[in-house]
Amino acid sequence: MTQQPLRGVTSLCFNQDQSCFCCAMETGVRIYNVEPLMEKGHLDHEQVGSMGLVEMLHRSNLLALVGGGSSPKFSEISGLPLTLNLGPDNAPTCPAVLIWDDAREGKDSKDKLVLEFTFTKPVLAVRMRHDKIIIVLRNRIYVYSFPDNPRKLFEFDTRDNPKGLCDLCPSLEKQLLVFPGHKCGSLQLVDLASTKPGTSSAPFTINAHQSDVACVSLNQPGTVVASASQKGTLIRLFDTQSKEKLVELRRGTDPATLYCINFSHDSSFLCASSDKGTVHIFALKDTRLNRRSALARVGKVGPMIGQYVDSQWSLASFTVPAESACICAFGRNTSKSVNSVIAICVDGTFHKYVFTPDGNCNREAFDVYLDICDDDDF
Repeated sequence: MTQQPLRGVTSLCFNQDQSCFCCAMETGVRIYNVEPLMEKGHLDHEQVGSMGLVEMLHRSNLLALVGGGSSPKFSEISGLPLTLNLGPDNAPTCPAVLIWDDAREGKDSKDKLVLEFTFTKPVLAVRMRHDKIIIVLRNRIYVYSFPDNPRKLFEFDTRDNPKGLCDLCPSLEKQLLVFPGHKCGSLQLVDLASTKPGTSSAPFTINAHQSDVACVSLNQPGTVVASASQKGTLIRLFDTQSKEKLVELRRGTDPATLYCINFSHDSSFLCASSDKGTVHIFALKDTRLNRRSALARVGKVGPMIGQYVDSQWSLASFTVPAESACICAFGRNTSKSVNSVIAICVDGTFHKYVFTPDGNCNREAFDVYLDICDDDDF
């Protein structure tokens, strides 16, 4: 997730299992452990300049860096000027992805830059798994083998994608990639394991929404995809094999911009954050836990409000500062009856709420992660 800098933060993202999060800043990079909250390391402005995007490979020493903000240090490596990403709420980003290996010895910061992927247009998103790296431009997605002897495996033309929407399944068993399809409101799914490089295959498309897709997420095993449109009132879940719609979740009735959708580790719950400043929590395994419209108990209703009545509403929710975009994910379970959700905001705040299946939701922890310092470099 990227947005205009607030307290110097240009973007935030979790690693593949949501145990860490990366913070790209005007002053460099900071990496945090989620539970317990602590800074794991940082790269300062002198080392990397201002950053637009950072992606972490699990809990390894490899980071994907995309320069951005007001003073990117490595924009000159590719010989190209800093290009503004004109997508809504996105910070400026450079047309290059640099791979930083912190385990590599060297006094100069360039000694730790082990790979470079350069393009003619700004990079809007990066996703990594143990054997591949995905680089998203506004109208094209590139897939490379990674990290040893990287080579381009695929490239996919996409619908105009100013937010760089894309998700990649981290599972060893499934190499599923999802991104907006060519048709408005559609999702395209590609199984990278069965698609052969250099060959074209019929697109696996799900017609998810009537308006453009604004947010998309895969669960950990890659069996379910969740998405929301620009309207932001509904979140729809689909089976990635059958393309069948599994459930429709209602965030609210007013339009909203969704920042983040995430599944719990066992796919029992889903959380979503938006510019309304509310993080919603939905039950997936036992959807009876979700709230329903009072009209649903009345019986048959007219076709105009039938869809509204049939929707499932969140079982629990909590608020964060509305003016501050945030990402959200599930914490480690403390017991079978108590679960937690973490929200990380670009204003530097960390929120942890615990919830129970009956909908009770209470704040357990609050901190300002930008004020937490580690004396050691990353």
